[in-house]
Amino acid sequence: MISEKKIREIRVHLESAQNPLFFFDDDGDGLCSFLLLRRYRGSGKGVAVKGSSSLGKQYFRKVNELNPDYIFILDKPKVDAEFFKEVEKVNLPVVWIDHHEPIQQIPDFVNYYNSFSKPRKKKSEKGLNIDTETFGEPVTFISYMVSQRKEDLWLAVVGCISDRFVPPFYSEFERIYPELSVSRRSKLRDPFDILYCSGIGRVAQILNFALMARTSDVVRLMKYMISCKNPYEVLNENPKNRFFHKRFREIERKLEGLLKRAKKVAKGSGKVVFFKYKSEESISSLLANRLSYFFPNKLIVVAREKGGNLSISLRGKGISLILKEVLKGLENGEGGGHLDACGAKILEKDWETFKKLFEEALKKHHRKSLERALEK
Repeated sequence: MISEKKIREIRVHLESAQNPLFFFDDDGDGLCSFLLLRRYRGSGKGVAVKGSSSLGKQYFRKVNELNPDYIFILDKPKVDAEFFKEVEKVNLPVVWIDHHEPIQQIPDFVNYYNSFSKPRKKKSEKGLNIDTETFGEPVTFISYMVSQRKEDLWLAVVGCISDRFVPPFYSEFERIYPELSVSRRSKLRDPFDILYCSGIGRVAQILNFALMARTSDVVRLMKYMISCKNPYEVLNENPKNRFFHKRFREIERKLEGLLKRAKKVAKGSGKVVFFKYKSEESISSLLANRLSYFFPNKLIVVAREKGGNLSISLRGKGISLILKEVLKGLENGEGGGHLDACGAKILEKDWETFKKLFEEALKKHHRKSLERALEK
């Protein structure tokens, strides 16, 4: 968790900015992080970084176009060195807020804040020591700690739930919006339960699907969300938000079709579910999340084929450790992410090799875990 001192530092940076420019990841956590800080500051422009885990040099043109006095980077695990070189030339202050494992050296002029902490050991029910994740709170959580605007509590919940994290202030949200919360009597506190079984979860899904639209519609979405006063202005369709409700219905229809096929594969699979599909829509992450919800004890590997390449979303306990081993055996592969949720890109021709290496790495990982347990 980021300390209160660092939270105050971020707040000072934000209040010092007259015309901030926010680059954010194009998912629910990134969008809500931007909205929380933008609504707190009352000024600034937002740019959704689409299609890559990295903020590339090509996005520097937005700096020239919008002429900011501060740059904020939200929920991006990597920034191209060339982007920072261009920023350094114009001598702009940079605040980078993230929660992924750091994977590059941070330039001295960048104010870097990260809630990530390494996996640690804890006791299982059988008394064995196993690896588990110490979660780095989403950037939405950090942004809400900075802004502390109670009227934006619902946005903070949306961003956190989108990133599989139930924030400590969720109980406060329940008191304010009981009709949008999972019933306390159901005792469902898993983030996926809230995402798929509650009104606020539907808000999160609507926004996540809307971010998959073309850039002009994402800009319309940002403008609409900056002025929204409550979650009902997202949940209830009206003439101003009809464009992203239509998008939600389109994606949901395609997702349900793929999910039906993927469930059949999952039911006939062992520990690992491999599912590959072709689509113009990049919904691997959404599909992997749904499968992980329905099959929590399995490792989920969903691959989308397009143009000879595969974009893969992986879900399951410690699955990024398996992915790291697999990528060592592939010449043209890259990937990374959280311990239990990550992604990769490989060539379509390497799919069978990927599956074979994955099964081998899984056996190796289980053997090492058993050896560590026996040593205790």
